[in-house]
Amino acid sequence: MSINLHTAKQNLLKLKDEYESRIDKIEDHIQNPQDDLNEHWEDQAISYRQNDMRKNLMSEARQSLIYVENALSRIENSTYGECEVCGEQIEEQRLEALPYATLCMEHAE
Repeated sequence: MSINLHTAKQNLLKLKDEYESRIDKIEDHIQNPQDDLNEHWEDQAISYRQNDMRKNLMSEARQSLIYVENALSRIENSTYGECEVCGEQIEEQRLEALPYATLCMEHAE
């Protein structure tokens, strides 16, 4: 098995852009609500729930962005694709599905 680091890096950079864009959009939507909700209490309650959901989605996107940035660092220091537990190569299929994986299938279970 041979991991194509150039392709992996390009995929990770694309993911990084996607997560950064997602975070920016969510932050903008939270800070600049699209509609005036000062009229009805029910509308405000729905807005608060939606903002909580958006904050959760933003938190998940930020965590995923950290994973991607860490994977990019592993490419730079030549440890990308190595299992953090056993040091063996992570399966290529796993890295295709989860490009920022740090564990082989055996240790991910």
